[in-house]
Amino acid sequence: MYIYMERAFINISFLMLFSATLLNSINLFHEFDKPKRLSRSSMTIASLCTTEFLVIRWFQTKHLPVSNLYESSMFLSWSFSLLYIMLEVKNQNGLSGAIIAPSAMLTHVFATLALPEGMQQSTQLVPALQSHWSMTHVTTMLFSYATLLCGSLLAISSSSIYYGKTKNDRVFYSTHNSSKYSSLLQLDDLNQTDVRSFPHILVPNSKKCQLINRLDRWTYQFISLGFSLLTIGILSGAVWANEAWGSYRSWDPKETWALVTRLIHATYLHTKTINRGVGEGPAAAASIGFFLVWIRFLGVNLLGIGLHNYGWLI
Repeated sequence: MYIYMERAFINISFLMLFSATLLNSINLFHEFDKPKRLSRSSMTIASLCTTEFLVIRWFQTKHLPVSNLYESSMFLSWSFSLLYIMLEVKNQNGLSGAIIAPSAMLTHVFATLALPEGMQQSTQLVPALQSHWSMTHVTTMLFSYATLLCGSLLAISSSSIYYGKTKNDRVFYSTHNSSKYSSLLQLDDLNQTDVRSFPHILVPNSKKCQLINRLDRWTYQFISLGFSLLTIGILSGAVWANEAWGSYRSWDPKETWALVTRLIHATYLHTKTINRGVGEGPAAAASIGFFLVWIRFLGVNLLGIGLHNYGWLI
């Protein structure tokens, strides 16, 4: 009975995520109220269905359903949908939804189609995982993955829009969004532009700059939140490791990649603190951080190395 209920919720969740991805793609090019409302409803239904799946699995196993790669991936997909709903509450631009909705759908597809059937079954926890630190450490780390990945994707999108502009567009953005660049707009910067046509490019430039500024602001907030969650996850994991293995740190591959990931995102935050504008440094750090998170989440599990190989594909 529980298996059929799980399958029903999983299938409905996938259909809703797929619909939300299509609707967000449409709304990305044409702002319509109806697709936006439908997308929000689809993501809400997907989030509720995934929640029901996790609750049923928790009721079955009597522990938090993050004991293998399948359950962790479903929890990560649920985290993406939750972040999407949070952004919609803030009435953000459709580009954010066009990034997060596919992330939730692709993670869901990976869990349900790429992983073998045996791994999708509920299992008992190994002794090392039977700890009260399990809920704190694992959930915090998965939430940090979701927020860091979203922040990195927003940073990549913001940089793509920024560096896809002309020179005059970038000068306009820098002038209107950072006091550090308030003296950049000089007559020489407009030597390629007819001064009489400047009012006609002012409005579209202003809209693009608002979009870049919004994405840049949310990137910083997402990565700041993800960085804090990652720090808490690492600290709680160290306490858990000492309880399970008698050492706070064993330089396990996953532990090492966690430190590298934290260092890269710390570099991003430090660079943004020094230079508040859009630049190559923060964009590069966010892009590297995106791949590091996936290496830590999937790479170690798929290779089956170290102490954190509970989700190893056999």
